[in-house]
Amino acid sequence: MKKKRDLRVRKAKPSDLNSMLGLLSLLFSIEKDFFFNEARQCRGLVQMLEYQMAEVLVAESRNRVIGMCTGQLVISTAEGGYSLLVEDLVVEPSSRGQRVGRILLDKLERWAVGKGATRLQLLADKSNKKGLGFYTKNGWQRTNLICLLKKPEVKDNDF
Repeated sequence: MKKKRDLRVRKAKPSDLNSMLGLLSLLFSIEKDFFFNEARQCRGLVQMLEYQMAEVLVAESRNRVIGMCTGQLVISTAEGGYSLLVEDLVVEPSSRGQRVGRILLDKLERWAVGKGATRLQLLADKSNKKGLGFYTKNGWQRTNLICLLKKPEVKDNDF
């Protein structure tokens, strides 16, 4: 088990992109609704790094990125203010079970609360039993809501 002092969580930088893409590849390999596309995920990460209403964090140990977490603020009519949408949380397999995910989420939560968020929300693959257990253990609650997804047909002349 890594000692706590070996772990550092910090705001991600563009130089972390390759490491984050590797982590997203791991994450997407267990999700049934999304498929890894390096160019697309790179574009999304760059946008999140530049977006003031988003936070991208990495966890590193011994100068190597071992985990990441991303989130962005959305306006919730139910809350009457900001809600944090946690987009990605992934820790490399050899570093799981060492509180890395919890530390990443805690730091992301502090950022969101500092920006005025009153709720955190995320989507998780329903077949990811370990992930769901992790979230439950860390205070996340299931809701009665389900996620629906639609990809619009966009034509060049629509814009």
